[in-house]
Amino acid sequence: MLNYIIWNPDGIVFDFGFYQLRWYSILFGIGFVLGYQFVKWRFKRDNVDTKLLDNLAVYLVIGTVIGARLGHCIFYDWEYYQNHLLEILLPFRFSPTFEFIGYQGLASHGGGAGVIIALIIFSWQNKISKIWMIDTIALVVPLAGASIRLGNLMNSEIIGKATNVSWAFIFKQIDNIPRHPAQLYEALSYLLIFGILFWVDKKQKYKNGFVFGLMLVLVFIARFFIEFVKADQSAFEADMTLNMGQWLSIPYFIIGWIFIYRGIKKSN
Repeated sequence: MLNYIIWNPDGIVFDFGFYQLRWYSILFGIGFVLGYQFVKWRFKRDNVDTKLLDNLAVYLVIGTVIGARLGHCIFYDWEYYQNHLLEILLPFRFSPTFEFIGYQGLASHGGGAGVIIALIIFSWQNKISKIWMIDTIALVVPLAGASIRLGNLMNSEIIGKATNVSWAFIFKQIDNIPRHPAQLYEALSYLLIFGILFWVDKKQKYKNGFVFGLMLVLVFIARFFIEFVKADQSAFEADMTLNMGQWLSIPYFIIGWIFIYRGIKKSN
């Protein structure tokens, strides 16, 4: 056991009694702040009014939270939430006692769909090219993803399968079994993907839509393979050849290749 990393952080930064500020929330916010700065840079580069950014941030937060929440509740825990529909969108638990719990349970696949829908609505209302807008946000999605997975790490959730590799984590809040730090694998993968996307975007060699397609392909390839070392998030996944996360990654991967194909050469 001495060869492994003992992981037992307190996920709560401050406890105000009526509300607990968690590392997850802080890291989630950091992801949005960093993403905001890069989106602002792209707006300026392409001569789009930066005054729209504040409204855009609201759309993105709402789209991400609603999409991620619905994704988790429908695909991973519908057996519970079908009988507790109000708890899907309200940050409260109503039984056995009324309790404020925040949003515990967010799925990245649902969050991705929520963001896309929010961007389409925002672009339509502000008369901005929808595909340019989606490309812009696609650039920073991996940054947000990395921040969220670091938040999961601080919460000792979305853990990996048992392993004997020397860098295994023992999540003391879960058990004493050395496990893959799957959250860290994803966070590092997403940071690398962000670097690739930023480099490609700066070259401006491709049509709008290429960055979005490349993001989908790289993110969901990473997600697909990392799922092999993740512990199942729901009991029903135990007998599945591919788990729910992998099945949900396949449509995004296919859509990504379509956008890459369409954007592979810049118009003359």
